[in-house]
Formats: sequence, structure tokens, C-alpha cells
Amino acid sequence: MSKISSAAFADTKPHYDILDGLRGVAAIMVVWFHLFEAYATSHLDQRINHGYLAVDFFFILSGFVIGYAYDDRWKKKMSVKDFLKRRLIRLHPMVVMGAVIGAVMFFSGLFRLGCLGGVPIHAADGHAAERAADSGDARFRNQRAG
Repeated sequence: MSKISSAAFADTKPHYDILDGLRGVAAIMVVWFHLFEAYATSHLDQRINHGYLAVDFFFILSGFVIGYAYDDRWKKKMSVKDFLKRRLIRLHPMVVMGAVIGAVMFFSGLFRLGCLGGVPIHAADGHAAERAADSGDARFRNQRAG
């Protein structure tokens, strides 16, 4: 597949790959923060302590990217209605797909609030198997810490 040069489009601006990369890193930091947050017992053992700041960075950078992308269109008298229509067409399919996937997982029982695979999230402090074995749960008897 051949790559089309940006020179072929007279009204396009240069694309900055570094901005996409920084947005991707910020998104990954937020995901990691939330994953490690589930297993932290306090802020002292949180692996990525200030990962929530990546959300602010992501939004600031996204605002810059959107402003940069639409700057010349505003000068050509694009209305607010046209801008909102473009954003809705671009983002709404992703929102609908996320809502459908979330509803399917919720109503099918694939994901239970506070429970991943039968092990309670709050038990991720390393003593889950010991507590489960003490409670008589057969799934954890062989995992008892010695």
C-alpha cells in the first residue's frame, strides 16, 4: 500500500507524530495508574503515584491538537454547529460501542463489581488464598501460604 504524501492535499497542515506519541503515553499512564490502584493498599505502595496527572496532560494536549486542526476551518467561517456535527460523527460511534460492550459485560455477568475471576479485589494484598482456605473455599486450599 502506497503512502500518500501530505503535499497532495493543499489545505493540510504538517502532522506532528510526537504529539500522538505523547497522547498515547499519557493514555497508557492512566490505564496503568488504575490497574495498579486496584492492588495498592495505600498511597505509599502505589506503583504510579501521580498517574492521574496524565489525564490533565492528555486533555491539554488534545485541546491543542483539536485547536491546531480546526484553526484554518474557523477562519473559513465554519459554524459551531458544523464543528459539533464533525465531533459527534467522529466520537459517537466509539461511545456507542463502549456502552454496548459495557452493557453486554454487565448483564451477562462476565464482570461483577468488586470481583475479578472470583477473587475479591480487596483481597489482592497477598493474603487472599490464606483467608479463602480458612473460610473453607475448596478453590484455594492448595494455595495456602506455608
